[in-house]
Amino acid sequence: MSNLQPPRGTADILPQDQRRHRHVTDTAQAIAGRYGFEEMSTPIFEATEVFKRTLGETSDIVTKEMYVFDDKKGRSITLRPEGTAGVARAFITHLRSEPLPLKFFYRGPMFRYERMQKGRQRQFHQFGVELLGVPQPLGDVEAIAMGAHILEALGVADKVTLQINTLGDAECREAYREKLVTYLEGFRSDLSEDSLERLGRNPLRIFDSKDESDRAVVKNAPRLIDHLNQASTDFFDAVKGGLDAAGVAYEINPGLVRGLDYYGHTAFEFVTKTLGAQGTVLAGGRYDGLIQLMGGPPTPGIGWAAGVERLALMTAEAPPAPRPVTIIPRDPAAQTQALVLAQQLRRGGLAVDLGYSGNLKKRLDRANKAGATAAVILDGDSATVRDMETGEQTDVALAGLEDHLQRYR
Repeated sequence: MSNLQPPRGTADILPQDQRRHRHVTDTAQAIAGRYGFEEMSTPIFEATEVFKRTLGETSDIVTKEMYVFDDKKGRSITLRPEGTAGVARAFITHLRSEPLPLKFFYRGPMFRYERMQKGRQRQFHQFGVELLGVPQPLGDVEAIAMGAHILEALGVADKVTLQINTLGDAECREAYREKLVTYLEGFRSDLSEDSLERLGRNPLRIFDSKDESDRAVVKNAPRLIDHLNQASTDFFDAVKGGLDAAGVAYEINPGLVRGLDYYGHTAFEFVTKTLGAQGTVLAGGRYDGLIQLMGGPPTPGIGWAAGVERLALMTAEAPPAPRPVTIIPRDPAAQTQALVLAQQLRRGGLAVDLGYSGNLKKRLDRANKAGATAAVILDGDSATVRDMETGEQTDVALAGLEDHLQRYR
């Protein structure tokens, strides 16, 4: 091969970064478990229709960013760009008769063909949650509070701000749409080509545009939050009241619409200024019509996804690698004895490194570089245990070695 670099937009995750990523997902899993959420996973690729219909044909993800290909039988397949649509499809496939509510979390790689940003490659990783079957605002409050709880457990809560908005229900969105289109028609010459296409199909999407001219136009556009019906007002008030009661601070951002078609009522983002222009680290919203749109029964839902790479960049430092005990046979002929002892100690719960060659000095040097807590120097029926921190050495009979080493777990 002439090019041994990973494909553009992908990256090898080496041990130090992998420990940081694992810290993010393990912390999130532990907190999600306290809220009664269970892990599930969906295929990395799905039929293209799963995403094309649910994300909205005018969304940037569908029009510009999805990795789409035909398989050997000519079926259109897409690498998953996000997790919610796949979970909804799995619910319809397997779980539609299960009693509600259902609580899931997932973690894994997602794929979007987009400009690389700090903490976001074209293959990136998310941790997400989905709460299905809860139409009440309490579901929104609990999902958002869980996200805040995870960020607090990761030690980054003081670096983020929660922004929330309401997209209202379908009735008030339709009435608002007419007012928005009337306003935007007066600025047709200032809108980008993408926004002109969205104007007739989904004008609310224009709020999500990154084009500077579009952003200037929508800055003074009528706001959906000012055109809510009573039901939507009451729902949003209940969400805000619940967050206040739970002690979750927030700001209202009337321009927050999220990038996907399936959202209604609550939309939210936890944003930071520590990562440059791309500051969203955890975001989501309510999607009561999604599962029915996909052919399933009417099922309310709310969920969010967090960027693992972005959260990993915000954590103070990578968790340390496990510190092993190193076993060194004084006589190279005792290598098999060392192997047997290493297996015994590993089954007893110890991390054990087994050097493969070299004299005693070289193996001790290697143990030191590996961060070993102790070195066990085998010598027949006994061993010398060297504490690698203090240099203290203790002679221990093999029969009592495992008990002696428990202090180094």
